[in-house]
Amino acid sequence: MSSGPYLFPDTETPSEPVPGPGPGGWESKFVYGLVIFSSAFLLFEVQPLIAKIILPWFGGVAAVWAVCLVFFQTVLLLGYLYAHLLTRKFSRRAQGRIHAALLAGSLLVLPILPRSSWQPSGHEDPALYILWLLTLTIGLPFFLLSSTSPLLQAWYARLRPGVSPYRFYSLSNVGSLLALLIYPVVIEPKISSSHQAIAWSATYVAIVALLGAMALRRPSPSATVSPAAAADASAATPRPGWKLQTLWISLAACGSALLLAVTNHITQNVASVPFLWVLPLGLYLFSFILCFEGQGWYHPSLFLRLLVVALGGMAYALSPAYSGLPLIVLLPLFCFGLFIGCMFCHGELARLKPDPSHLTLFYLMLSLGGALGAAFVALVAPRIFSGFYELQISLGACAVLIHIVHRRDPASPFHKGRPAAARLGLAALIVIFVGVLVFTVHERDARSIVSVRNFYGVLRVKDQGPDVVVAKGQSAPVTDQDGRYRVLVNGTIDHGLQFLAPDRRDLPTSYYGPNSGIGVVLRAIDGTRPLRVGIIGLGAGTIATYGRPGDRYTFYEINPLDVLMARTEFTFLRDSHAEINVVPGDARLSLEHESSQQYDVLVVDAFTGDSIPVHLLTVEAFRLYFRNLAPRGVLAVHISNRYLNLAPVVAAAAVTLGKEAIEISNPDDHANGIFNSSWVLVGASQSFEAEKQIEGAGHTIRRPRRNQLWTDDYSSLFSVLK
Repeated sequence: MSSGPYLFPDTETPSEPVPGPGPGGWESKFVYGLVIFSSAFLLFEVQPLIAKIILPWFGGVAAVWAVCLVFFQTVLLLGYLYAHLLTRKFSRRAQGRIHAALLAGSLLVLPILPRSSWQPSGHEDPALYILWLLTLTIGLPFFLLSSTSPLLQAWYARLRPGVSPYRFYSLSNVGSLLALLIYPVVIEPKISSSHQAIAWSATYVAIVALLGAMALRRPSPSATVSPAAAADASAATPRPGWKLQTLWISLAACGSALLLAVTNHITQNVASVPFLWVLPLGLYLFSFILCFEGQGWYHPSLFLRLLVVALGGMAYALSPAYSGLPLIVLLPLFCFGLFIGCMFCHGELARLKPDPSHLTLFYLMLSLGGALGAAFVALVAPRIFSGFYELQISLGACAVLIHIVHRRDPASPFHKGRPAAARLGLAALIVIFVGVLVFTVHERDARSIVSVRNFYGVLRVKDQGPDVVVAKGQSAPVTDQDGRYRVLVNGTIDHGLQFLAPDRRDLPTSYYGPNSGIGVVLRAIDGTRPLRVGIIGLGAGTIATYGRPGDRYTFYEINPLDVLMARTEFTFLRDSHAEINVVPGDARLSLEHESSQQYDVLVVDAFTGDSIPVHLLTVEAFRLYFRNLAPRGVLAVHISNRYLNLAPVVAAAAVTLGKEAIEISNPDDHANGIFNSSWVLVGASQSFEAEKQIEGAGHTIRRPRRNQLWTDDYSSLFSVLK
């Protein structure tokens, strides 16, 4: 990297020998690097751990992770603010005493296990409640770990003037990335959540002891800079102006928003693949590592060309006309685009980094931008948009930042001092690009009758079939064309399909056809008496088509918008002959608070998406289901999933409870709107012996080849990947 009016020199080796300790001792580079690396590792180890623990309390939806990221980014901001104020307002000895006192106080909140009494009642705002819960559980330890990297870098810069401490920032991101990669592969499959929390707490105690010793130890006179010398050094490098600080914030916010927006898009609209959120976050961290490592991996002219290609490719892929591209094309395209976008944002931040005397201010602005970008995607966007539009906004913001950055860079052909034609050409391309993004949003909206969004995701209602033309905001007329149908879509997953023709709209479709597991069991049970049926997961309400006069069907649904769509855009519920009840909130919490319902059939239908509610598949959940089933009742578990094989998990729970499990699969029948589906029916042996249709429709699942029993304390999606 070159220096100039746009850049600050990145000096790695001082021009004169610097007094200080040798390779050993508390002030050695190794000790500082070890503590910074370990703190970053713990930071990213606790994030998936605590998110997994509280995930069942909020229905297991993907938005829980997004809100957790907002919390982590916000506390990171507070940690950087603390480090900035501490190093600016207090002497080195006072800094150590204050930090050591807070470290000692943080030990009082260990171990980091949320109390069961903190579970939500179901009426709270889930996003705000998650933030409150995380604050109580890991707020103070996470805050202090967040402050470690900037605080120790500031101390190191004072110990060794002239040596850049910014490579420690790259080292901290290496620790973060390593923790992120290890967790789903090594830790989660082998250690229960409670043991993970205890091990994390014990490691945190060790880090606190080391940090406390470093904070309280008085540096040797030969290894530190006098206050007068420090003041002179600070005065020699003026404080960065507000315009530069605003640019720091904007670049960091754009990178953070791109991360969450691309993650939302590829997990909701490209592929519902578990762990897919790991890949974008890993690329985000890897870009930080490359940009701040100090070897000049970021070359502005090269990455400008790559960024133009990446932004253009993602913009065209967002058009509904290209939504049918295969996963093997879309996934690399968006991951490549995210990486190049983050390399641009973080590479420019690395070029704009100030003298180490303003290091904590720089990190404070970076964390502020990261928190703002995450909050926009996870908290603001679900409340103001009816769809996932934040990706288009993030791409547009990235394009605008290209213009701003290159306009102020003297080495750029688009610098304000160069001929106006180049600048005007770049501005015109950006305007055209933003226009394309606006067009893709409008075109996607035009294809949906209704599009609504909340914490639990985006629901779209579409009419499809021959010659269906419907204006947005209007219900399609019921016609006598057999090929027309209405579908409820959440991301890439169909949650229900209904024919529009009057003589076909009461047919059971999608995953619930007559030959599906639920169709077989409801037709097989004795029809001489009214049935009590419980259904976890509403969708469009298709199962209600099986209701007969006198039957009572109770749906448990956590998403209030799903209830609204089922009641207003589909007729399954109101056309059913059964008595229909809908219980809002998480199904497991609702069943725990109710007396035994004595259902004849209890349906668990919540596993077709990416972020499956694991708490509905644990052995404790199965015990709860059978407490609410009649003695000869049947539990019907819908396990259709493109990426997970959940049959062994259900079978393991059945074996543990002494029940029999029968798997039933049915093929596609497109003419009748029926999808391929897999169901596992669980019940007492005598229940299936009395209903020969059930035994004849599927095959019995024997004891799994390996123990895949999930409990409230242990589960591993990695072990059931197809």
